[in-house]
Amino acid sequence: MAVPPRNRYKSRKKSSGARVLLLVLALILVAVVAGYFLLFDSAKKDVAPQKQELFRDKPAVSAVTVPKPAIQRQLSVPTLSHKEQHNYPESTSLPEKEKSAPLVRMSGRLAIIIDDMGGSLSEARSLAAINVPLTFSVIPGLRAGKDVAAFAVAHNVETMIHVPMQSKGWPAQRLEENGLLVAMGADELQERVSGFVQQFPGAVGVNNHMGSEFTEREEKMSVVLQTLKKNNLFFIDSVTSPASTGLRVAQRLGIKSARRNVFLDNEQERGYIRGQLNQAIRLAKKNGSAIAICHPHPVTIATLAATLPGLAGQGVRLVPVSQLVK
Repeated sequence: MAVPPRNRYKSRKKSSGARVLLLVLALILVAVVAGYFLLFDSAKKDVAPQKQELFRDKPAVSAVTVPKPAIQRQLSVPTLSHKEQHNYPESTSLPEKEKSAPLVRMSGRLAIIIDDMGGSLSEARSLAAINVPLTFSVIPGLRAGKDVAAFAVAHNVETMIHVPMQSKGWPAQRLEENGLLVAMGADELQERVSGFVQQFPGAVGVNNHMGSEFTEREEKMSVVLQTLKKNNLFFIDSVTSPASTGLRVAQRLGIKSARRNVFLDNEQERGYIRGQLNQAIRLAKKNGSAIAICHPHPVTIATLAATLPGLAGQGVRLVPVSQLVK
């Protein structure tokens, strides 16, 4: 049976109203849900700062407590370094003891005079290069005598005058033309010695070159030594004769003096020179001091260069001969 048109219109109107109502309800629901999430986010933001504040407080507390362990760690480092530093003085003290030990063991002083200097400047350079205390004794009148003396003074090498004196073998045995002879009078002897002193103003003493005959003559040695005394020079008796009067006269006149103990190179052979040097070392230890004399021979220079730098290890200290006169 067909529905009347009027009733069909009313049915459509009711259906449209229901839809509108559902739509409104849906919108309200969406708004409620949206509002809920908005409120939740807001509440979450309000709570989050509190948590952040609480989190900041913890570091604040730890900032006070954490430095304590940090300080302890910092203290531990100096403690270790202090131990290391404490060990350094002990380790450094050993070398000091080793350096001081030779000084404690030192039982003698040794002076080495190099006679017959003045023939070559290269000899002087080679000897100075050993870099130990030596004393050069220069013969007046040699071609390089003044140069050697000037070199020695410039390099702080002690210098003496090696005065030629008559030997028992003269005239068969050669003597420099400016040598002192027994036949000379007091004035001539004094003049010659004064001339030697003027040639070498940097010299601090004198020893005799040859002179086995001259040094036995007390009156002749008195003239020579009185001249040295006027010029404030000491005298070393080379003892070329066992009957030399040089040391006795010098002591009588109040001149600083000493005598030679060992000749190192009567034989120009390395083993012999070392043996003589060992004898000088033994004498220095036994008596407190010793004086050795040698010459600028190539083998002598080579032996001294190989031996003298280690001499302190044997308990003997090298010194200029001026330290041993009295």
